[in-house]
Amino acid sequence: VVAASVILPPNDNPALFCDSKQTTALQRSELRDYLERIGAEIGVGIVSSRTIDKINILQASLLAMKESLADLSRAGSEPDFVLVDGNQKLLITTPQETLVKGDARSASIGAASIVAKITRDAIMAEYERRYPGYNFAANKGYPTKEHRLAIRAHGPCPVHRYSFKGVKEFVQETDKPR
Repeated sequence: VVAASVILPPNDNPALFCDSKQTTALQRSELRDYLERIGAEIGVGIVSSRTIDKINILQASLLAMKESLADLSRAGSEPDFVLVDGNQKLLITTPQETLVKGDARSASIGAASIVAKITRDAIMAEYERRYPGYNFAANKGYPTKEHRLAIRAHGPCPVHRYSFKGVKEFVQETDKPR
């Protein structure tokens, strides 16, 4: 799972940023370039499929959000206030507010969703190169019919979430991480 944090400069055009699901790959790429041009501060957090299997998808998503804030901090950026997409607060000391459907309500969250989607898509393209046959570049890891058929034919690969329905049925005891 991938999360991002974005601090936009003051007086930016918030109307440019919305839910990444409402944009094309080309639009996301252009918006990412724009973020760099305007000097937006960006942090990214990535949590592995093994960690997701250990702590569950919600906790992994929250951890990825915290990791994205830590990435900002390593780059010298400390937000005064954090807007969190969803209804779960993070275990952080910085003041925060949760926003359900935040990517459609906040320019910073919308920008972060675009950065996270671009990062995740790049990871999926790399998985496509490493694990051919699963069509990660097209399905982005989602359980499409073709992806489920590939798992059935080839078994799960190391980046699959072994605890998820549609994968766990094909995991052998010898495949499980120790």
